This record gives sequence, C-alpha cells and structure tokens, in this order.
Amino acid sequence: MEQMSHYQCDVLIIGSGAAGLTLALQLADHAQVTVLSKGPLTEGSTYYAQGGIAAVFDENDSIESHVEDTLVAGAGLCDIEAVKFTTSHAKESLQWLIDIGVGFDRVDDGQFHLNQEGGHSHRRILHAADATGRAVQTTLVEQTKRHPNITILERVNAVDLITHKHVGGAQRCYGAYILNRVNQRVETIAARFVALCTGGASKVYQYTSNPDVASGDGIAMAWRAGCQVANMEFNQFHPTCLFHPNAQSFLLTEALRGEGAVLRRPDGSRFMPEFHPAAELAPRDVVARAIDYEMKRLGADCMYLDISHKPKAFIQEHFPNIYDKCLSLGIDISQEPMPVVPAAHYTCGGVKTDLHARTALNSLYAIGEVAYTGLHGANRMASNSLLECLVFARAAAIDIIEQLQQVQLRIDLPAWDESQVNDSDEEVIIQHNWHELRLFMWDYVGIVRTNKRLQRALRRIELLQQEIHEYYSHFKVSNNLLELRNLVQVAELIVRSAMARHESRGLHYNLDYPDLLAEAKPTVLTPAQQKSS
Repeated sequence: MEQMSHYQCDVLIIGSGAAGLTLALQLADHAQVTVLSKGPLTEGSTYYAQGGIAAVFDENDSIESHVEDTLVAGAGLCDIEAVKFTTSHAKESLQWLIDIGVGFDRVDDGQFHLNQEGGHSHRRILHAADATGRAVQTTLVEQTKRHPNITILERVNAVDLITHKHVGGAQRCYGAYILNRVNQRVETIAARFVALCTGGASKVYQYTSNPDVASGDGIAMAWRAGCQVANMEFNQFHPTCLFHPNAQSFLLTEALRGEGAVLRRPDGSRFMPEFHPAAELAPRDVVARAIDYEMKRLGADCMYLDISHKPKAFIQEHFPNIYDKCLSLGIDISQEPMPVVPAAHYTCGGVKTDLHARTALNSLYAIGEVAYTGLHGANRMASNSLLECLVFARAAAIDIIEQLQQVQLRIDLPAWDESQVNDSDEEVIIQHNWHELRLFMWDYVGIVRTNKRLQRALRRIELLQQEIHEYYSHFKVSNNLLELRNLVQVAELIVRSAMARHESRGLHYNLDYPDLLAEAKPTVLTPAQQKSS
C-alpha cells in the first residue's frame, strides 16, 4: 500500500484522538474508513488529558444543572442549543465508552466515583485516576485496530483539502492531499466525506501544555477551503506549567494550590493577595493574568510555586508524580519552589459547525477542539472537552450514514504537482520563523492584550506569511513547513478575532476595552470577507 500515490475510501478522518477514533468506530460497520495520524496513534491531546469527562450519573444531579453550569462558565457566549444538545447526549456517549471497555473508577458498591471540578455544582466527572485521557485513547486504539473496515495511516500529514476549486463540479470536499513522511511523497486520498478531528492550535504560543501535534492544521485547512471560523480570540491558559527546558508541557495541578502552595516572585515575595481576595485560590484566568503581569512587569522568565513549607511526607503522599518528575529534573519541591509559567491549554474557537458537526462546505465535518460548536462560549468548563468529542462524533456518524449512498466517490483527483520545487537548503529559516511567531504571539496576543500589541502582532504575521508563501512555493513540503504555514494562518485568525472584540469577556482580556458589552455575540470570520477587506 505504501507504493500507491492514490487512496480512496468512503470516509477520511484527519486526526486520531477521541473525536477521530470515536467517529471511525461509529462508522466502521457501514463504511470503509481511513484515519490519518500525524504521529503515533497515542500522541495527541486526548492521551494527555488528566481530569475526566462530565455527564449526569448522580440521581441528585440534573441535565439542567449541567446546562446552567456550562452557560455560566462560558461568560454569556455559549450557544444554548449546543449546550443542551451536548449535555443531553452525555450519558449515552459515556455509556458507549464504558461498553467498549474504558475502565472509569468506581467505589466499593460498584457505582462510579464522580469528581467535582471548577465550575460544576455537582459531582459529575467520570475519571480513570488522573489519567482519563490515556484510558480513553488506549481503549479506542485497541478497538480501531481490530476493525477490518478501518485503515490507519501513521506519520502522515494532511496538506490541504481537495475541493471543487481543484476539480470543478458541485461545491463540496472530495478528499485531501497528504504528506506520507515515510516516503516523503505527497499523495491523494479520495473520499465521499472528510472529517477534521485535528485538535487545537495552542502550539502557536511559546508556552503550551499541548503535545507538539497541536498546530491548528484543521482550522487552517478549513479556512483555506472557504469555511468560516468563530471565537478564535478565546484561548484558555493554565496558570502553572513547569518552566524547565526538559519538561515541556508538564502541568502542575491546581490541587497544589488547594493544598497550600503559594506563588512567589523571584525575590521570594508573594503576590496573589494583591490581585484577588482568594489569593492563590482565585479563578484560573485571574491567577494566569497575575503571573503574566508580574513576569512582564519584572522582565522575569517565570514565577515560582512553593509548597516547601509542607512536610516532605505530605508532599510525597499527595503529589507523588509531581515530586518524582521535579526530582528527576534536579528540583526537590520539599526544599525549593517550582519555576512556573502560564501555558496555552485549549482553543475554545474553531471551524464553525452545526449540531451534526457539518461545516459550510458539503461533505466536510469538524469535530472536537478543531470545531466551534458554541458549547464553550468565552471559556471552557472543565471536563466538557472530551465530552464534546464524543457527542459530536456520534452525531456526525449518524448524519454521514444517512447520506452515504447519495454521495458519489470521485477518484479523478489531480495529482500533487511538485515539478517546480526543490529540496530545501535552508531549514533554519523555518526554525527561525517558528520561534519568532510563538514568541510574539505569547508577548502580544497572550493572556493580556492591548490594541497596540495586537497591531504589532498582525504586522509581523503579515511579514511572516510573505516569507512562508515564498518558501512554500519553491521547496518541497515537510512536516515543519506544513505546521508553520498552518500556525501562521491560525495566528492571523486569532489576532483578527481579538481585534474585532471591543470588550473583555471570559478568556479575552484587552486593557483598552476592560468592560463587558451589553450584548454577547460570537466573533465569526468569513474567508471571502477577509480577502476583500
């Protein structure tokens, strides 16, 4: 199969996390499915999710309460129909996971152990210890590998969607160009339907809790194909990520602060009491802004999280993984503070979809963090993210199955033309642009924004886009070049969305517009309008 340059299937799924693999399994008894995985199947945000998945399993809880909690967390910007749809299908989606073998924690009487997290008024978080994502992902991988109708292609990048712009005919998605990193060839896949399940775009920032694959590929591809995006200004930041060159993406749980850890400046002084009456136990966005403010004010690389005043035995009992991880890096947290920075954690906006996960382009779907469904509004509530993947994957599967026999497979797709390009002799340019982008996005479009910072960022993005377009036109594509191209596109969408919002709401905080507007509206960008403006 590796020798072929052209594949075909009924449904092409780009991305192999909870959204992609759930969709594959829901479709596999009805269709031939191909799943693209940019890296190994276990490398994605799903695998690293710690918390759990929210659903109403407690008889004292209610769907109405889950709806209300989500609306409050979304700061007035959630789509109420999307919230109701998601929460009302939560239990059946979780039951499906249970039925295929995900082992959520139970108590002695066999009932599920339910956690309560920030923003939730009841215990409704099903979890597998503190590694729920790993349990979900490994179970989904096992199931997909067993199914004869599912083909998995690993170490493959989607380059671009193939639409009517490439082949003429009806306006829809016909497949995709893909980079096979095994043989370094760009190949084509024809499909009746294509689903983007590529995750978020937090790699656009210098500090992120996400794995390397979170480079906004699906959002950028959908935008280039003519789809709308919405609410890209809302990026959720986790306040405390370990600041160490050998510990990228390692989060330091909020439970540390719950057990008495305090935040300190480099000189050892505390600062959170100056920002909020609850000090270190203030809401996540408040703590992240305070750390960011102190870093910028002092020109410091990081702040410090200190739990060394607690007994060593207490620390080892409550935080064994964090203790061992830090010790392996030469930090004894029972004796010294942990260097921390906030980290980009979740992309609340994305490709605009309906309740069937359909985009505006026929035959193209978007599911999970890549999508904007309206569920999250201006801030995502804890443990609603994996839930969104499951609910909308199941909804998309039902919609696709109903249409399967009506949509023809078009196999005469144009081959990728690389006759005018050469092998790159300047990979350092990609690396330089990559670092420049992530640094100025962190400084200018991060936790706290101003109009001047956003304007500076946009000017730099436009210069980078010119360089990258020229590079893309002259050299063969590579994983790094494709990711950089997509991240710069997503960076532009984030900045333009942020510039369009003249208020501070939820995760978007602009010092020039500190107040709320009377009416909350999503920010929707349309490709044709952006080109003409």
